[in-house]
Amino acid sequence: MSSAAPRTFARYVALGDSSTEGIDDPDSQGGYIGWSQRLAEHLHATTSPHLLYANLAIRGLTTAQIRATQLDPALAMRPDLATVFCGTNDVTAPRFDPARVAADIAFMQRALVSSGATVLTFTLPDLTPLMPLARLIAPRIAALNRALADASRATGTILVDFAAHPVATDARLWSEDRIHANSAGHARIAAALAEALNLPDTSDSWSHAFSTPLTPTFATRLRTEVRWLTRHLLPWICQSLTGRSSSQGRQPKRPRLAPVSPHLATADETPTPPSATSPSPSHPSPHSRSTPPSIKAP
Repeated sequence: MSSAAPRTFARYVALGDSSTEGIDDPDSQGGYIGWSQRLAEHLHATTSPHLLYANLAIRGLTTAQIRATQLDPALAMRPDLATVFCGTNDVTAPRFDPARVAADIAFMQRALVSSGATVLTFTLPDLTPLMPLARLIAPRIAALNRALADASRATGTILVDFAAHPVATDARLWSEDRIHANSAGHARIAAALAEALNLPDTSDSWSHAFSTPLTPTFATRLRTEVRWLTRHLLPWICQSLTGRSSSQGRQPKRPRLAPVSPHLATADETPTPPSATSPSPSHPSPHSRSTPPSIKAP
């Protein structure tokens, strides 16, 4: 950790897509917690007991859509802390314009920093070890990460480089859909961002590998692949063919600043690491969470 004194924040606003919304980190009431809520709770419990928090994220949105629909409402709340995580639905789209995405990212970062906010973001890992099909979009992810790094240097945004850590693609940090972080993955994202803010009770343990290797049997791998194909890949292909977006008809879960209320702990939130023989299970939800196979850093 840095020797700099930790900051106190009054208003935290989160902008983004399904990752910032909290998928796949279920609460006990049919919704999602997510790394942004976990970060807000850490702030509330340490340096910022009077923190107000809003989450404008909606699943399925591209960077341009996030800029168009979330930036102005975020600025109107006068945040002194903001997280901006986007680009994953761009790299999985049929057409990817890295220059446009980079310009939109830089514009949002600059606008928020200029308004007085401390801004956080993070890179995306190459998910080929988890999902071999991801090698098709690996060059796009690399371009997105370069854009994030360039924009962050230019605007003063704090960038956490998840892509530099091998644990980022450990299956035990991912939902069964291989698209979203699970509860353990969201907890690591929140821990990394809290450390980047130099908050109390943080360390670099979020970047550490599991103490035991992941060694699933052939039968387990086969069952996992068949389940992923039938439950996730084929439904996504069907949705893509219809042109329907998972964002349609959805509203942000916390559109206004409000005091932070700690979530109820789930079964996944224990200090014991997940099994070393199989990936963590997914968590069914009454909410649809179909999106293009975007890459969410654990």
